[in-house]
Amino acid sequence: MSTTKWVLDPTHSELVFKIKHLMISNISGSFQQFQVAVETQDDDFSTAQIRATAEIASIHTNNEQRDHHLRNSDFFEAETYPQLSFQSTKIEKLSDDTFTVYGDLMMKGVSKPVKLTVEYSGVTKDPWGGVRAGFTISGKINRSEWGITFNGVLETGGVALGEEVKVNSEIQLVKQLETVVA
Repeated sequence: MSTTKWVLDPTHSELVFKIKHLMISNISGSFQQFQVAVETQDDDFSTAQIRATAEIASIHTNNEQRDHHLRNSDFFEAETYPQLSFQSTKIEKLSDDTFTVYGDLMMKGVSKPVKLTVEYSGVTKDPWGGVRAGFTISGKINRSEWGITFNGVLETGGVALGEEVKVNSEIQLVKQLETVVA
């Protein structure tokens, strides 16, 4: 049995989130700088050990003023907590192309368990002789569980921001070298 290492192809991947704004629509954002490293037994993703990090300073919502606000102490406190991280703890194979990934998400110094749904798109050879794997990742978290509680009350009685944050990301991994396990 061999261990296979996979690394992120950042030009063909995105780490995206959505949150309800004014309780009537969703606002999207992403982290522009992030890393994902995966180790599997052979090419079996049900055995994967997943580590991911994202640089908080790279948050991007198509509005520089909002991005700056998200980096400050009302939200992520990027100077104190420059990264968020994820470490898988368990993978449950539901079908040939669907997995539930359990892991610990660390934000603002708080680590909480999360559950993500992963759709596996398969493995292919690229035009340069490499091997790639593709995934769509989705899930939901409650931002207040990580101490991200800033909000504003609306005249209509609602709040400016929803508590639930939806994750919907596309990840492409590139296969690295294999090593034989004794």
